Amino acid sequence: MKTTTATRRSPARTAPPAAIPTVGFVSLGCPKALVDSERIVTQLRAEGYAMSGSYEGADLVIVNTCGFIDSAVQESLDAIGEALDGNGKVIVTGCLGAKSDGGENLVAKVHPKVLAVTGPHALEEVMAHVHQYLPKPHDPFTDLVPPAGIKLTPRHYAYLKISEGCNHRCSFCIIPSMRGDLVSRPIGEVMREAENLVKQGVRELLVVSQDTSAYGVDVKYKLDFVNGRAVKTRMNELVRELGALAAANDIWVRLHYVYPYPHVDDVIPLMAQASAGGGRVLPYLDVPFQHAHPEVLKRMKRPASGEKNIERVRAWRGICPDITLRSTFIAGFPGETEAQFDYLLDFLREAQLDRVGCFAYSPVQGASANQLDGALPEDVREDRRARFMQVQADISRARLQRKLGTTQRVLIDAVSESAAIGRSEADAPEIDGVVHVRWDRRRKVVIAPGDFVDVRIEASDEHDLHGRLLIAQRLTAGDTARGARRPSSE
Repeated sequence: MKTTTATRRSPARTAPPAAIPTVGFVSLGCPKALVDSERIVTQLRAEGYAMSGSYEGADLVIVNTCGFIDSAVQESLDAIGEALDGNGKVIVTGCLGAKSDGGENLVAKVHPKVLAVTGPHALEEVMAHVHQYLPKPHDPFTDLVPPAGIKLTPRHYAYLKISEGCNHRCSFCIIPSMRGDLVSRPIGEVMREAENLVKQGVRELLVVSQDTSAYGVDVKYKLDFVNGRAVKTRMNELVRELGALAAANDIWVRLHYVYPYPHVDDVIPLMAQASAGGGRVLPYLDVPFQHAHPEVLKRMKRPASGEKNIERVRAWRGICPDITLRSTFIAGFPGETEAQFDYLLDFLREAQLDRVGCFAYSPVQGASANQLDGALPEDVREDRRARFMQVQADISRARLQRKLGTTQRVLIDAVSESAAIGRSEADAPEIDGVVHVRWDRRRKVVIAPGDFVDVRIEASDEHDLHGRLLIAQRLTAGDTARGARRPSSE
């Protein structure tokens, strides 16, 4: 995912006064990196810096990079080069900043003209470099930004990062070497940010981390205060608190990066018991299974087995039949035999997951998997990825067809003259499908991004749903504050 606040061929709408130091910002990578970008931009604005919509209008540019897979590394290096060409003064941060090549920092080696390089979640270091090359204009006595900071997502949804780092040592992953071990935020701090985001009009909170299920393990579930109440810093308590916030404000809460530990079972009833159509923790889990065969999982150093995962999926659906399960997998891992890959396909057919992504294994510099025997040719890896996704396409098509004739609550993301695009409870932004919403052109319809509407589903394909807007009431952020609803027409 790439978010650009001040960048590529996007001219600034208004030029700030020349006396105000101005920063451009390029944000690359995953939602966790996006949250890092939000915090940096928030601090910049709090200190009085202006943000530019172009390289030319900025005094310097910050590039937040991704360094997870080779394609992301190249995209980040290209973005740095573009910023150097377009501006000349560039500070680099993020995961790529933590990578080395032959004992030398990779970014500095490829782009020696950058002003400074830091690793991920390095707010203080980034700001120190900014101060060095572009002194801040003043120390304001009042806040210049909203309580929850500046967000780079659309106004109606936001990522809520609950921890940094990871305690796992998966053989294909170098995240711990870049982001460190698990560091959980106190639950009171997380909930204050969530409450402030809701006050700013956010309708959907997307909980992210490297390992959401492990939240609080590092601090031994230490007690913290939420609205004057002592609450453990632990996943289950966090889900309950967010669920109460969602119900009180009619918003969505969506959980990502949930490892299938046994205690996750306790969260499913909270999803099942929520009233239909109301704000709650959505019946949706993003669970990174990665593979199913025990031997491959062992080589990956993953914490679960395929058999246990199938049992867990069955149990979850037994408690909450409407739950949406998303996952990611790796095809062509070193040593993976054709029989083990067929085992993975059988798992996929049996699990019937709703949303799935698959990567062909790609060697990552610094990952221990590079030392494993049995590396597969690229064409074999890509072929297995394609075969995997074809199986999943058939599963996805069949599961979406089950929704024909149903009414789905949809959060609107974009609107045109006689149509809109939104997402159902089963759709996370940018990674899942969408709902295409239409209505009679002769009807006057007043809806906007961030509105919840009811949609009757009339068609589906491999990824998306298509439906008609019902003559029903919509709920906007402003209505939530007033405790009222406004009607919309078909």
